[in-house]
Amino acid sequence: MGKRTAIIHDWLNGMRGGEKVLEELLDIFPDADIFTLFLEEDKISEKIRGHQINTSSLNRSGMIKKRYRYFLPLFPKFIEDFDLGGYDLIISSSHCVAKGVIPYPYSKHISYIHSPMRYAWDQYYSYFGELKGLRKTFIRSRISELRKWDVSSSERVDHFIANSNFVKERIRRYYRRDSEVIHPPVDTDYFTVGNKKEGEHFLTVSALVPYKRVDTLVKAFSRTGDKLIVVGKGPEEKRLKKLAGNNIEFRKDLANESLRELYRNSRAFVYAGIEDFGITFAEAHSCGIPVISYNKGGVTDIVNSDNGILYDSGESTGLLDAVEELKGKKFDREKIRESALRFSSDNFRKKITAFIKKIS
Repeated sequence: MGKRTAIIHDWLNGMRGGEKVLEELLDIFPDADIFTLFLEEDKISEKIRGHQINTSSLNRSGMIKKRYRYFLPLFPKFIEDFDLGGYDLIISSSHCVAKGVIPYPYSKHISYIHSPMRYAWDQYYSYFGELKGLRKTFIRSRISELRKWDVSSSERVDHFIANSNFVKERIRRYYRRDSEVIHPPVDTDYFTVGNKKEGEHFLTVSALVPYKRVDTLVKAFSRTGDKLIVVGKGPEEKRLKKLAGNNIEFRKDLANESLRELYRNSRAFVYAGIEDFGITFAEAHSCGIPVISYNKGGVTDIVNSDNGILYDSGESTGLLDAVEELKGKKFDREKIRESALRFSSDNFRKKITAFIKKIS
């Protein structure tokens, strides 16, 4: 677009939804430089590795990479240390501190918010509630200051983009700022409809951490006897396996082809937590599969009565009622897939490009 561009990303240690957004931004700005707190090169894509990546001095510490959440109060200092002189356009891809970089007066700063700093706000107790001893004391002593920094640093952003209406509302609540909603990209070219036959298993794809509420799914399906496949890994894995009946299967570290086949052959994708957006919902839809989900969060931008069922009770009973309702419904797989195409990578790039032209 004729401007020297810097893209700020919190950290690079895997390929999740935020990194998919980063890849699309790099397609729009092929000459952009990347700035990130720390990096694990073997865990990111070749496309990202192919760009100039500038890291903070945190990148020298192996401990940070293994236990980075416990060092959260240190991150503002290091994100502010990046020298962004010479960049006309700064785009921060932020779920933590990336939006807090300090732009030069001549730079325009656009922040794509995956979530306001979840560790400091609505997910604080999920991440840190069980800490004990010195770690708990350290985090608790700094969290209020971190929240103040998060709010004050939002003033360094010229324009906000939210990845869902749910996040738009949280930006308004925490930062008192308006934002444009541009949903993140989904690989609708890869995730496609397979056979037309109704699948036999239910599926969830999730990190196995408390706030994802996978335990609600495990408890509910252990009662019904319906087959549930849980794809993911995390600290909750051992506890969840103890809760699970014989009808529940756990898988992890799947190749993309295997995951696509699980989507295609599912009866429905199920979810009990609250997501900022929920790329896995849209991936399931791209494969023609209906979604059953708790009716809160970014899912309300994705699921409607034509492509799934949203239930209002956060307990297992609401989920079980939705499963029974789904068994009595017929969904058109091609129509479900069509509903996912609004989240295609092509649409994402067009909307980002149009937004930047509008505010230039």
